[in-house]
Amino acid sequence: MTTRLSHAQVWAAIDALAAKYNLSASGLARKAGLDPTTFNKSKRTSPDGRDRWPSTESIAKVLDATGAQLEEFMALITPAPRTDIKSRTLPLLGFAQAGAGGFFDDGGFPVGEGWDEVEFPDLPEGDAYALEVSGDSMLPLYRDGDVIICSPTASVRRGDRVVVKTTGGEVMVKELKRKSAKAVELVSINPDHAERVLPMSDVVWVARILWASQ
Repeated sequence: MTTRLSHAQVWAAIDALAAKYNLSASGLARKAGLDPTTFNKSKRTSPDGRDRWPSTESIAKVLDATGAQLEEFMALITPAPRTDIKSRTLPLLGFAQAGAGGFFDDGGFPVGEGWDEVEFPDLPEGDAYALEVSGDSMLPLYRDGDVIICSPTASVRRGDRVVVKTTGGEVMVKELKRKSAKAVELVSINPDHAERVLPMSDVVWVARILWASQ
Protein backbone atom coordinates (compact mmCIF):
# COMPACT_ATOMS: atom_id res chain seq x y z
CA MET A 1 0.00 0.00 0.00
CA THR A 2 1.34 3.45 -0.96
CA THR A 3 1.77 5.95 1.89
CA ARG A 4 0.70 9.47 1.03
CA LEU A 5 1.99 12.48 2.92
CA SER A 6 -0.67 14.83 4.13
CA HIS A 7 -0.50 18.61 4.19
CA ALA A 8 -0.86 18.58 7.99
CA GLN A 9 1.97 16.04 8.43
CA VAL A 10 4.49 18.06 6.42
CA TRP A 11 3.75 21.31 8.23
CA ALA A 12 3.79 19.52 11.59
CA ALA A 13 7.27 18.20 10.70
CA ILE A 14 8.50 21.75 10.05
CA ASP A 15 7.09 22.87 13.40
CA ALA A 16 8.72 19.87 15.10
CA LEU A 17 12.07 20.61 13.45
CA ALA A 18 11.89 24.21 14.62
CA ALA A 19 11.11 23.11 18.18
CA LYS A 20 13.96 20.60 18.09
CA TYR A 21 16.41 23.45 17.48
CA ASN A 22 14.69 25.75 20.00
CA LEU A 23 13.26 27.96 17.30
CA SER A 24 9.82 29.25 16.40
CA ALA A 25 8.50 28.72 12.89
CA SER A 26 9.44 32.33 12.13
CA GLY A 27 12.87 31.86 13.68
CA LEU A 28 13.44 28.76 11.57
CA ALA A 29 12.54 30.65 8.40
CA ARG A 30 14.83 33.54 9.35
CA LYS A 31 17.71 31.18 10.13
CA ALA A 32 17.27 29.61 6.69
CA GLY A 33 17.45 33.02 5.00
CA LEU A 34 13.76 33.03 4.14
CA ASP A 35 11.10 35.64 4.76
CA PRO A 36 10.19 35.32 8.46
CA THR A 37 6.53 34.80 7.55
CA THR A 38 7.23 31.87 5.19
CA PHE A 39 6.15 29.24 7.70
CA ASN A 40 3.42 31.24 9.44
CA LYS A 41 0.17 29.36 9.91
CA SER A 42 -1.63 32.00 7.85
CA LYS A 43 0.56 31.08 4.88
CA ARG A 44 -0.37 27.41 4.99
CA THR A 45 -3.67 27.88 3.20
CA SER A 46 -4.58 30.21 0.36
CA PRO A 47 -7.38 32.81 0.65
CA ASP A 48 -9.78 30.44 -1.13
CA GLY A 49 -9.05 27.65 1.34
CA ARG A 50 -6.66 25.53 -0.72
CA ASP A 51 -3.69 23.90 0.97
CA ARG A 52 -0.30 25.53 0.46
CA TRP A 53 2.71 23.25 0.73
CA PRO A 54 6.26 24.29 1.66
CA SER A 55 8.53 24.33 -1.38
CA THR A 56 11.37 21.84 -1.74
CA GLU A 57 13.73 24.82 -1.93
CA SER A 58 12.58 26.16 1.45
CA ILE A 59 12.94 22.71 3.03
CA ALA A 60 16.45 22.35 1.56
CA LYS A 61 17.43 25.73 3.01
CA VAL A 62 16.06 24.75 6.41
CA LEU A 63 18.04 21.52 6.42
CA ASP A 64 21.19 23.35 5.39
CA ALA A 65 20.74 26.06 8.04
CA THR A 66 20.07 23.64 10.90
CA GLY A 67 22.43 20.88 9.78
CA ALA A 68 19.59 18.39 9.96
CA GLN A 69 19.61 15.43 7.60
CA LEU A 70 16.77 14.68 5.20
CA GLU A 71 16.21 11.38 7.02
CA GLU A 72 15.73 13.33 10.24
CA PHE A 73 13.08 15.52 8.61
CA MET A 74 11.31 12.53 7.06
CA ALA A 75 11.22 10.80 10.42
CA LEU A 76 9.33 13.80 11.77
CA ILE A 77 6.81 13.49 8.94
CA THR A 78 6.16 9.79 9.38
CA PRO A 79 3.42 9.43 12.00
CA ALA A 80 3.68 6.89 14.75
CA PRO A 81 1.50 3.83 14.20
CA ARG A 82 -2.00 4.43 15.49
CA THR A 83 -3.65 1.90 17.73
CA ASP A 84 -6.94 3.76 18.18
CA ILE A 85 -8.23 3.21 14.63
CA LYS A 86 -10.47 0.21 14.14
CA SER A 87 -11.72 -1.09 10.84
CA ARG A 88 -15.42 -1.19 10.15
CA THR A 89 -17.58 -2.34 7.29
CA LEU A 90 -19.14 0.16 4.92
CA PRO A 91 -22.03 -0.56 2.56
CA LEU A 92 -20.86 -0.84 -1.06
CA LEU A 93 -23.17 0.30 -3.86
CA GLY A 94 -22.79 0.43 -7.61
CA PHE A 95 -23.44 3.63 -9.51
CA ALA A 96 -26.54 2.12 -11.09
CA GLN A 97 -28.00 1.55 -7.63
CA ALA A 98 -26.99 5.06 -6.54
CA GLY A 99 -29.03 6.54 -9.37
CA ALA A 100 -32.12 4.42 -8.79
CA GLY A 101 -34.91 5.48 -6.48
CA GLY A 102 -35.39 4.05 -3.01
CA PHE A 103 -31.75 3.33 -2.23
CA PHE A 104 -30.97 6.54 -0.28
CA ASP A 105 -32.68 8.56 2.40
CA ASP A 106 -33.02 12.35 2.12
CA GLY A 107 -29.63 12.81 3.78
CA GLY A 108 -27.79 10.80 1.15
CA PHE A 109 -27.28 7.59 3.16
CA PRO A 110 -28.00 4.08 1.83
CA VAL A 111 -31.15 2.53 3.25
CA GLY A 112 -32.19 -1.10 3.58
CA GLU A 113 -30.08 -4.21 3.98
CA GLY A 114 -28.24 -6.78 1.90
CA TRP A 115 -25.52 -4.52 0.52
CA ASP A 116 -22.08 -5.77 -0.35
CA GLU A 117 -19.57 -4.46 2.18
CA VAL A 118 -15.96 -3.28 2.29
CA GLU A 119 -13.60 -2.96 5.25
CA PHE A 120 -12.30 0.53 5.94
CA PRO A 121 -10.71 2.36 8.91
CA ASP A 122 -12.95 4.51 11.04
CA LEU A 123 -13.42 7.95 9.49
CA PRO A 124 -13.25 11.09 11.65
CA GLU A 125 -15.58 13.00 9.30
CA GLY A 126 -18.55 10.85 10.24
CA ASP A 127 -20.71 8.28 8.50
CA ALA A 128 -19.69 7.08 5.05
CA TYR A 129 -20.37 4.49 2.38
CA ALA A 130 -18.60 3.13 -0.70
CA LEU A 131 -19.48 3.48 -4.38
CA GLU A 132 -18.03 1.30 -7.12
CA VAL A 133 -17.26 3.22 -10.30
CA SER A 134 -18.64 1.81 -13.55
CA GLY A 135 -17.79 2.91 -17.06
CA ASP A 136 -15.19 5.39 -18.28
CA SER A 137 -17.00 8.71 -17.85
CA MET A 138 -14.75 9.59 -14.89
CA LEU A 139 -11.42 8.89 -16.58
CA PRO A 140 -8.61 9.69 -16.17
CA LEU A 141 -9.11 10.03 -12.41
CA TYR A 142 -11.43 7.14 -11.63
CA ARG A 143 -11.49 3.91 -13.60
CA ASP A 144 -14.10 1.22 -14.00
CA GLY A 145 -14.07 -0.87 -10.81
CA ASP A 146 -12.45 1.75 -8.55
CA VAL A 147 -14.10 2.17 -5.16
CA ILE A 148 -14.62 5.64 -3.69
CA ILE A 149 -15.53 6.36 -0.09
CA CYS A 150 -18.12 9.14 0.26
CA SER A 151 -19.56 11.06 3.18
CA PRO A 152 -22.72 13.19 2.87
CA THR A 153 -22.05 14.72 6.30
CA ALA A 154 -18.48 15.91 5.61
CA SER A 155 -18.15 19.63 4.88
CA VAL A 156 -17.34 20.52 1.28
CA ARG A 157 -15.41 23.43 -0.16
CA ARG A 158 -14.06 24.57 -3.47
CA GLY A 159 -11.73 22.04 -5.07
CA ASP A 160 -13.20 19.01 -3.28
CA ARG A 161 -14.22 16.02 -5.37
CA VAL A 162 -17.86 15.20 -4.74
CA VAL A 163 -20.66 12.86 -5.70
CA VAL A 164 -23.87 14.68 -6.59
CA LYS A 165 -27.34 13.23 -7.03
CA THR A 166 -30.06 15.16 -8.84
CA THR A 167 -33.82 14.97 -8.52
CA GLY A 168 -33.82 13.32 -11.95
CA GLY A 169 -31.84 10.36 -10.58
CA GLU A 170 -28.52 11.32 -12.17
CA VAL A 171 -25.43 10.55 -10.08
CA MET A 172 -22.18 12.23 -11.06
CA VAL A 173 -18.66 12.64 -9.75
CA LYS A 174 -17.31 16.18 -10.18
CA GLU A 175 -15.01 18.74 -8.63
CA LEU A 176 -16.80 21.44 -6.69
CA LYS A 177 -16.20 24.88 -8.17
CA ARG A 178 -18.73 26.86 -6.16
CA LYS A 179 -21.75 26.16 -3.98
CA SER A 180 -24.27 28.79 -2.94
CA ALA A 181 -27.80 28.80 -1.60
CA LYS A 182 -29.12 28.96 -5.17
CA ALA A 183 -26.82 26.76 -7.26
CA VAL A 184 -23.86 24.41 -7.33
CA GLU A 185 -21.16 24.76 -9.99
CA LEU A 186 -19.27 21.60 -10.90
CA VAL A 187 -16.11 20.98 -12.93
CA SER A 188 -16.00 17.72 -14.87
CA ILE A 189 -13.15 15.35 -14.05
CA ASN A 190 -13.28 13.97 -17.59
CA PRO A 191 -12.20 16.76 -20.02
CA ASP A 192 -14.67 15.41 -22.59
CA HIS A 193 -17.55 16.53 -20.39
CA ALA A 194 -18.61 20.14 -19.88
CA GLU A 195 -18.95 21.96 -16.57
CA ARG A 196 -22.36 21.78 -14.91
CA VAL A 197 -24.35 24.43 -13.10
CA LEU A 198 -27.27 22.95 -11.17
CA PRO A 199 -29.96 24.86 -9.28
CA MET A 200 -30.04 23.68 -5.68
CA SER A 201 -33.69 22.78 -6.24
CA ASP A 202 -32.42 20.05 -8.62
CA VAL A 203 -29.86 18.67 -6.13
CA VAL A 204 -30.89 15.90 -3.75
CA TRP A 205 -27.52 15.61 -1.97
CA VAL A 206 -23.81 16.28 -2.26
CA ALA A 207 -21.33 13.81 -0.72
CA ARG A 208 -17.62 14.53 -0.40
CA ILE A 209 -15.17 11.89 -1.64
CA LEU A 210 -12.82 11.03 1.23
CA TRP A 211 -10.75 8.27 -0.38
CA ALA A 212 -10.41 6.29 -3.61
CA SER A 213 -8.89 2.86 -4.22
CA GLN A 214 -6.56 3.97 -6.99
